[in-house]
Amino acid sequence: MQLRVTFVAAARSAPLLAERFEDDRPLDQAGWDEVQRVAGELLPLAAAELRYCSPTPRSRATGDALGYAPLVQLALRDCDMGRWRGLTLGEAMAREPEAVDAWLADPRSTPHGGESLLAFISRVGGWLDTRPADDGGRIVAVAEPAVIRAALVYALKAPPSTHWNIDVRPLSTVTVIGHAGRWNLRFDGASPQRLGIP
Repeated sequence: MQLRVTFVAAARSAPLLAERFEDDRPLDQAGWDEVQRVAGELLPLAAAELRYCSPTPRSRATGDALGYAPLVQLALRDCDMGRWRGLTLGEAMAREPEAVDAWLADPRSTPHGGESLLAFISRVGGWLDTRPADDGGRIVAVAEPAVIRAALVYALKAPPSTHWNIDVRPLSTVTVIGHAGRWNLRFDGASPQRLGIP
């Protein structure tokens, strides 16, 4: 049986340039407002047989606000950033420029004392590959942008460096279809109603 796993990016909790590694801040007012604006479009995903989310406050709040009542999945947590946790990329670069350069260049490196990019991608991919097919074919998962990038890199069997080239916007969605070891990226067209076609 093929699974259909739709990832929904959590609403923002800060402006993009203020994003912090392993950010545990709750949704700010702008994030709540964004959720309310798109809730009508994303609400149908609540019909999925299985509904999950990352353990971050903003992922849980986004899923709850959209009516998903998601189950927290520890495997969908953000990359363990070790001593850089809570820093912006700019702050980490100012403190340890060579370490940040090494981390960005080598997916196996862990200069921050946390998880390597390769280990992060493998963890998220392992979660994807172990979804139970017998509980239904549709799954929705609200997750941090980095988690969604990791899932896409894994599903497409792309080089780990591709992770840095995927732009995941707050409340965007992407779907992968398949089963363990064989995933395809799925782009859905707009529904006739969204196109104004009766």
